Amino acid sequence: MYAAPSRPVNTARFGFLNPAARIFWRAWDKIANDCANLLRAEAGRNPCDAELTALIGELSTRSEDFRVRWARHDVRIHTTGVKRLHHPIVGDLELPYEATPLIADPGQTLLMYTAEPDTPTEDALRLLSSWAASQHGPAADASQPERDTTDSEPI
Repeated sequence: MYAAPSRPVNTARFGFLNPAARIFWRAWDKIANDCANLLRAEAGRNPCDAELTALIGELSTRSEDFRVRWARHDVRIHTTGVKRLHHPIVGDLELPYEATPLIADPGQTLLMYTAEPDTPTEDALRLLSSWAASQHGPAADASQPERDTTDSEPI
């Protein structure tokens, strides 16, 4: 969803308007239902939110899949579950998640995804981490100042 040119990045926009979402989310239909249900809950909680209203309008005009789900008037807030993804580099992943409201910042939720120990998903995430590090090179160690060696003694 971050590679797509549409901004701002939005899970609902990606899920309903980008064909790649159906490959990325292995259980696309469930994700689409959950997304529409969550948007319905947010619209009920914040009926005057202009950005939310604009997003719902955009999805309604551009996605038949969204229109059908929106018309059901289902409301569901999911706080735990398992996301089943297909990553183009490492393949299938199963990531349990929990959503935790941030008490200090009402309306904000922290989503935590984990990989179960000793699973193919854990192995795939380690491989992905290694692959990503090799693509970007080693990070500079910001805690160590760069040494000027122009006038120093050989070490």
